[in-house]
Amino acid sequence: MNVFDRLFSLNLTWRDAVDIVIVAFIIYSIFALIRGTRAMQISIGLVLLGSTFFVARAFDLVALEAISRQILFYIPFAVIVLFQQEIRRALARMVGDPLALFVRRPVGEVPLDPILHACDFMAAKQMGALIAIEGRQTLRMYEDGAKVVDAVVTNELLVAIFTPGGPLHDGAVIVRGNRIAVANAFLPLTTTPDPMLAHGTRHRAAIGLSEESDAVVIVISEENGSIAVAADGALREHLDRTELRGILQERFGVPQ
Repeated sequence: MNVFDRLFSLNLTWRDAVDIVIVAFIIYSIFALIRGTRAMQISIGLVLLGSTFFVARAFDLVALEAISRQILFYIPFAVIVLFQQEIRRALARMVGDPLALFVRRPVGEVPLDPILHACDFMAAKQMGALIAIEGRQTLRMYEDGAKVVDAVVTNELLVAIFTPGGPLHDGAVIVRGNRIAVANAFLPLTTTPDPMLAHGTRHRAAIGLSEESDAVVIVISEENGSIAVAADGALREHLDRTELRGILQERFGVPQ
């Protein structure tokens, strides 16, 4: 009896249907997590590689089945090695927000104008700044040791926080909805070996947080006053006000 005969002879019950739905949802969540990353391309390659075993078995290709069976045995180990960074990110997100992978938490409206005005002023004055805007995944795990602010986002408050010489200047600000949750927060640094990361700690922290969460992180360089944005592990540099507004509007759904 080949695979197709076995398939048509199955007697599915409602428990089997529930089981299939749960497995499908888990697989969908995994692919949603790695969508748009290099891990997605690797995943497709591994799926195609693993599927050769079932194709060989269905058409009674003995030699190919024997080879692909050995490959199939080592695929789980390859997944752990190749996706160790993605696994670490997923576990970190689940620790901070256990429902983050399954429930889309609503995002409060982000006030763009105060943030844009502050960024313009600080860029012109070459004031270094790091502003993390929380998305659907919470950033509360990065608030330990930070200074609680819990104030409405204003241009003046952001500039005051990042004024050189101030006690909160070196850390990051975490914006949650229309409020500044904390200041002087320390974000995880990226470990991605890339020549463009020679900018400094702020840029590495911005990319690191965007790798760990769906936050958008604004970086202002104190060396040349340039504005950059990190999102989904990627850094976009030398942005003007219009480009920055467009990124924030696209990400947080804020109307024009």
